[in-house]
Formats: sequence, structure tokens, C-alpha cells
Amino acid sequence: MSAKLVITISMSTFMLGCVSSSKFEKVESELRASQGRESQLQKDIEKSQLQKQDLETLVGQLERKLGRASDDQASLKASIVQMKEALAEATRRKLETEKRMKNYKRLADKLKSFTETGQLSVKIVDGRMVVALPGDVLFSSGSSSLSSKGKETIRKVGGVLKTIDERKFQVEGHTDNVPIKTSKFPSNWELAASRATNVVKEMVDSGMAKERISAASFSFFRPVASNDTPEGRELNRRIEIVIVPDMSALPGYEELQKLSDDQNQKAEGE
Repeated sequence: MSAKLVITISMSTFMLGCVSSSKFEKVESELRASQGRESQLQKDIEKSQLQKQDLETLVGQLERKLGRASDDQASLKASIVQMKEALAEATRRKLETEKRMKNYKRLADKLKSFTETGQLSVKIVDGRMVVALPGDVLFSSGSSSLSSKGKETIRKVGGVLKTIDERKFQVEGHTDNVPIKTSKFPSNWELAASRATNVVKEMVDSGMAKERISAASFSFFRPVASNDTPEGRELNRRIEIVIVPDMSALPGYEELQKLSDDQNQKAEGE
């Protein structure tokens, strides 16, 4: 082998070794760089995962707060509606009370001449306006027939009451607790009922519309005074003319009416 050939082969081998080493170092460098990027990418992924978890937690908190806010808002709206309804009801009650007070004063003024002479009294009993007339002024003892003075009083009172438009009246008979037992009146119930009925008839004769008036008996079971004294028994013997309240103006009337209608419809369906 010539010296020239040996030199050529040696140089080629040297050059090949240099190229291979350079490529290896380059690949190795790129590998390290790739590993670095992979490690950084993994760190970024882990960081993103933590950020995602933090965001999910925050979203959950915000959703819960929003839910509570919505509940609070709904509750507030409901409270406002209830307050408005309560205010409207209070206003309605106030107007109705003022109306009833006005009617009471007007009735008292119209019957002032009778109250001043002690022929009757005007009062409020169980929320109802009542005209009370002493029984001894109207009837003789044990009798249900109106005396001449009693007829005159009832006609005058009836003439005033019939001017109260759109109101109905109930005449109530009351006695003391002294029992009565006759063929005509087996008990105080019949005596009180007969007296109330006769007052109704007299009021109708004086111009009161029949459909506006009725009669009731309470015997001696609604005393206004003690029956232990003559004075108390005298007070208990009485006729009361009750101005029947307008139920449609009372609170809760519409609800009661609807309940009644629903029950009647259900009964008819059965």
C-alpha cells in the first residue's frame, strides 16, 4: 500500500469520526432540550391543573353565593308583597271602621231625643250596633202585647231605622230569669219570641220593608245585669234591635265565600 493511500484512509476515518461525534452531541443537546421542554410542559400542566381547581372552587363559591342572593331576593320580594297586602288590609279595615263609626254617630244623633228621655239606648254589643228598649216601657208584665206607649215608641224608632239604607235589622227578645209557664207561654222562650215578633209586626206596619227585618228569642240567657235584684231584672227585660253587620265588608269575607262555594260544588259533584 502506498503512503498516499494510507494517508487518505486515515484522513477519511478521522473526518468520519469528527462528523459522528458532532451529530451525536447535537442530538444529545436536542434531547436534553426536549427533556427540559417536557419537564417545563409537565410543570405548566400541573400549574394549569391547580389553577383549574382553584377556578372550580371559586365558581362553586360564586354559585352558592348567587343561590343565596337569589333566595334572599325572592324572600325580599315575598316580604314586600306581604307588606303591601297587609297595608291594603289595614287601610280597608280603617275605612270600614271609620264608616261604622260614622253610621253609629248618625244613628245616635237621629235617636238622640229618645236616648235623652231614657226611652232607649244606642250601644255597641259584640261589634254590632244595638238599639235597646226597656221591656217594661213596651209591655205589661207577662204580656207580649205592646202598650199604646210601646206602639208609639216602636213606630217612631222604626221610622228612623228604615232611613238607614241597605241595612237589615233583627229584633231580639230578652227576659229576666223569673220563669213563666202559661198555656200561651210555656217558658220564657215563647214570651221573648212573641214580644220580638210583635215588635217586628209594628215596625212593618210603620213602613219597614218585611225583607229587612227578622225576630229572635234569647229568653233569659243573655242578661246585661244580675238577676239577683229587681233593678237588674228590669234591665234584663228588654227588646234589642240589632243593625245586622254587612258581612261582605268584613275582613276575610271573600275567602269565606270562596271556601263555601268550593264546598258546595264538591257536595253537588258527589
